[in-house]
Order: sequence, then C-alpha cells, then structure tokens
Amino acid sequence: MFLAFEYIWSNLAGCFDCLMAMGSLSHFLLPDSAAPSMSEGRTECPLRVFFKDARSAFKKDELGLEIVQIALPAALALMADPIASLIDTAFIGQIGPLELAAVGVSIAVFNQVSRVAIFPLVGVTTSFVAEEDATCKMADEELEVGNFKFPSETKELIPHNDSNERANSLSFSSDMSTNSAKIESERKNIPSVSTALVIGGILGLLQTMLLVFCARPILTFMGVKHDSPMMTPASQYLTLRSLGAPANVLSMAMQGVFRGFKDTKTPLYATVAGDATNIILDPIFMFVFHLGVSGAAIAHVISQYLIALILLWKLLRRVEVLPPSISDLQFHRFLKNGFLLLTRVIAVTFCITLSASKAARMGSIPMAAFQICLQVWLTISLLADGLAVAGQAILASAFARKDYQKAASAASRVLQWAVILGLFLCALLGGGLQFASKLFTKDAEVLHLIHIAIPFVALSQPINALAFCFDGINFGASDFAYSAYSLVMVAIASVLCIIFLSSSYGFIGIWVALTIYMSLRFFAGLFRIGTARGPWTFLRTFR
Repeated sequence: MFLAFEYIWSNLAGCFDCLMAMGSLSHFLLPDSAAPSMSEGRTECPLRVFFKDARSAFKKDELGLEIVQIALPAALALMADPIASLIDTAFIGQIGPLELAAVGVSIAVFNQVSRVAIFPLVGVTTSFVAEEDATCKMADEELEVGNFKFPSETKELIPHNDSNERANSLSFSSDMSTNSAKIESERKNIPSVSTALVIGGILGLLQTMLLVFCARPILTFMGVKHDSPMMTPASQYLTLRSLGAPANVLSMAMQGVFRGFKDTKTPLYATVAGDATNIILDPIFMFVFHLGVSGAAIAHVISQYLIALILLWKLLRRVEVLPPSISDLQFHRFLKNGFLLLTRVIAVTFCITLSASKAARMGSIPMAAFQICLQVWLTISLLADGLAVAGQAILASAFARKDYQKAASAASRVLQWAVILGLFLCALLGGGLQFASKLFTKDAEVLHLIHIAIPFVALSQPINALAFCFDGINFGASDFAYSAYSLVMVAIASVLCIIFLSSSYGFIGIWVALTIYMSLRFFAGLFRIGTARGPWTFLRTFR
C-alpha cells in the first residue's frame, strides 16, 4: 500500500513539476506581452515553494532522516500513554462497571485540567529551547573559529624547520582536542529550560490543590450526584491521581525541552519505562493489596514520578537547570505566548466538548457511537502530531539561524509527508474501521451509526494531518498570536455549524460540522503561509 501511495505521489509531483517548468500561473492567464519576463523579476507565489522538489518527498537525505528521527519517537511517545490508559481501563473493568464508569469520569476531568496546563507550556518550551539551542551552537561555532584560526601575519613568524613544525602541530592538535572536549563536557545555560521547569512546577502544584480540594464539586458539575454510588470511587481516584500532577506537568515540560533539542528518543524511553511500571503495579495494588481504584491511582502516580525523575536525570547532564540569577528567567515571554496558546486550547476543547454534549443529548446509542469514532479520530491524529513536533523543532532552529532555505525545505517536506500520511490513514480507516468497530461493541444500532460516521472519520484524515502539521510549522515560526486568534475565529464558526447541523441533521450533522471545523483549521494555517505574512514574508521573493 505504501508503494502504491509513493507511485501516485510521484506521478502527481511529476505533473506539478511540469507546470512549474512551464512557468507561473500568470503565463497561462496572461498573453505573452503582459506576462513579466524573468529579467524584470517578479514576486513568487508563496505556496509554490512547498511544491518544489515534490519528487524528493521520499528521498533519504539529511533533512528526511532528521524528520524521521524526531517524528517517529515523538509519535510513539504520544501513543504510549493512551495505550497504557487502555490497559489501565481493562484492569479497572475487572472490578466492576460502577468503578469503570467512576474512573472514566475522573480521568476525563484530570485530562482536561492537565491539557489546559500542559499544552501551552509544551508548545512555547519546544520553540524557545530550539531557538536558544541554535543560538548557543552558533556562538560555539564562532568561538571555535576564533580560537583556532591563525592570522596570516602569525604564520610568517613560525619557524619552518621540520621538528618545530611537528611540535607546533602536536601542540595545536592537543589544544584543539582539549578545548573541544571542554566545550562538549560543559553544560549549556539555556534560560528557557529553567523558566519552563519553574512554571511547570507551579502549575502542577496548583492543579493538585484544585483537584484535591474541589474533587467532589467538579465531579458534581460533571454529572455525578452526591448520593450516586459513583461519587466515592470517583473522588478517591481523582484525589489520589491529582498527587501526581506536579510530576505530570514537569515531565511534559521536560519533554518540550528535549523536543527543542530535537531529541524525542529520551522522552520515549522515559515514557515507556513509566508506563511499563504502571502496567506492572496496577494488578499488584488492585488485586494483591486489594486497593481497588485507589491502587490504580497510586500506580499511575508512581509511574509519573518515575518518568519525571528519568527526564530530570538526563536533563541535568545537558543543561544548567538552576539559572545564574532570577533575572535570567523569561516569565514575561512564556506567560505572554502561553496565554495565547491557552486561548487556543480552550477554543479547541470547547468545540470537541460541544460536539460530545450534542451527541449525548441524542441518547446513549448515538453517544456510544460518537465516543468510539471520536477516540479513533483523536488517537490516529497522534501520528500527525509526531510530524508536527518534528516540523516545530526544525523550523524553530532554522528561524533562529535565519536559515530560510532550510525553513522552507522543512515545511515543504513535512506538509508533503502529511498528505501521504493522511491518504494512508484514510485508506486504513476506510477499509478497516468497519471490521474493527466490532471490537468496541456488539450492539447492532451502535455499529450502524459507526458505519455511517466512517466516511467522515476516514476522508477527513488528509485534512486533519495537514491541519496539525500547519499548527506545528506555525509554532516553529513562533507565530503564536496568529495561531491563537485564527483558531478563535475558526471555533466561533465551527460552534455555529455544530449547533445548526446537529439540530437539523442529527448524528450525521455533528460529523459534518467536525469535518468543517478541521477544514477551517487547515485553511487558517494555509492562509498564513499562502499570503506570506508574519514570519513568512521571506516567501514572497524566495526561489
């Protein structure tokens, strides 16, 4: 199947290359006398840069390998936690349906609160660390050149006998190796790292206090009544799980740091180690020590602190975590851009939550079908998120170096791979979800609604992949303001679509509205780059 997509893409790229070779679209729309000549110079269509070298989308060059080395571990790390949660849920399901429902509500509350704290912090941390790391590397390169470059006047003073030349050569080599080792052994001082850890620690503690002292009111707001048998296990799980919030937020902040270093393997190893510990401890605490849902929460908290400790240990070997002074911390920069991304998170969460509430109002059967399709829809998107992480890290570094050639090439390659990934996922879900849906439920009515939603879930995958990758690319360009404001406008239009279409067309209307929502997100990212505004102004004259 992959070879088939490669063949199709190659032919499409060939057609576009032919159009590019014939000239810009103005040569087709204007007579020869009206078309500008090459000697006069003209402003390039910004979107054309993303189709250049389209035949090289599968090329195993340095850029392609760099994207794979970042994207693949990032995607696996992002998928590790949902997989562990599914196994967690399977263990809790062995206790009983009441406990499973209670924990389900608690996990939903914990995840939504965590998302509000984590997503803005990780987003700005990745970009800022990548920028500062690139700046440090440029400074090191200039320092090495300054230390080891011989002026021409000095060369004339060096004696030219063989023994002196050999001695000087050995001395020079020794000094160079010593200085290089010293540079490599020294830990970097990157203020963004310290700032991210301080903010992450504060947010984690605030999340713990909020969930510990307000667990029952929040669960009541979520629909769990005071006299419901679900309240006790739900509040127990949520209270204990919240004790791991500081480790959870800190570990995600450190993952953002490692992403900025273009190192997604370390977070993957730490996440796998923590999740494996969680899976091992779950049955021990739940069934051997008879702690029930509390045992599941304790196992999860231990796994979160283990992940945080592994990442901190690795981080201490690379950077100076403690800043020289408080003034070096970048609170204003983080908070300013963090609040922009927080606005974006709220807009996204509101659209998805409104869709779920509309499905819930239709009854248990539409809600069950919607929940299954939504979880598949969101889980599959994690693969595209891996590409988005790669694009963000590479572009942030390229913009810091003012290497616009690499920025354009990286954006082009990531978007091309997003199209390929989206087509692959479209074919996979279109052909496999109809059969895989029976693994989630045996109810004929639920299966019928799932089959109705399959075309929307499958056909929207190329749009989803491009939308997520455009987000990563714009984050890499530190275009946080546009990303936030544009998504607020998208959310307003999407909410109106959800309300109108769900009331007029029911279950199908919700999925039509969600498809429109993702399409608007895609066009918002496309518009910014296509019009070459903000950090993309260089595309107007880029060739």
